Amino acid sequence: MALSDNQSARYARNLLVPGFGEAGQERCLYARVLIAGLGGLGSPAAYYLAAAGVGTLGLLDFDVVDVSNLQRQILHTTDRIGTSKVDSAALSLSALNPDLRMERIYERLTAGNAKDILSRYDLVVEASDNFAAKYIVNDACLALRKPFTTAGVTEWGGQMMFVYPGLTACLRCAVPEEPPAPSAPFGILGAVPGIFGGIEALEALRYLAGQWAPRPDGAALLHTLDGTAMRFRTMPLPPRAQCPCRSVMNRT
Repeated sequence: MALSDNQSARYARNLLVPGFGEAGQERCLYARVLIAGLGGLGSPAAYYLAAAGVGTLGLLDFDVVDVSNLQRQILHTTDRIGTSKVDSAALSLSALNPDLRMERIYERLTAGNAKDILSRYDLVVEASDNFAAKYIVNDACLALRKPFTTAGVTEWGGQMMFVYPGLTACLRCAVPEEPPAPSAPFGILGAVPGIFGGIEALEALRYLAGQWAPRPDGAALLHTLDGTAMRFRTMPLPPRAQCPCRSVMNRT
């Protein structure tokens, strides 16, 4: 279906991008993406995907806005302290793009509900702040063969990868066992999740526009940043021999 005049005007700069263009824009307009976590990572990811014209965003979070969130969780504002993060995010995103369709999910993601929720979307942006939730997304996406982005940040740096079950390594290839939960809050500079949430959005758009392709060796690309030295690295992460994702690859 051809873009409307309003869509052509709103997304004019997208349409000029080689490899994206009108075909990529149309794919985005019909896409359904879940943002699993509306904090430091989910805020920039949601903003950029909404701005880019992703047609439907699922907004998943069970928490409320706290004053300590505001130095990094840019979807939320001071006057929304105590408000559901889902409702706060919806207010910000609808102000940015009123054509956006949003599905509000006021739930904590669990092993019991993850497959049902994730199955409704074309792609998942994993933007949680703990490894337990990250593994839940990873394992549900493996079972569903659902592509997803995942990222983690702390203090001055972080890492991010795009996973396509059956075609790439997964999160458990990078971190086989769940690390112990921190005993106290850790520091984080707000720009760090801003960078990695933006990269998650870019990887999502690359996939939705049909620009992503698997590597012949099945490796995922792990992107890392050491912000103290402003050193970016990208390294291939091959599938781990005993990882559960191997069984998905063998069925592909």
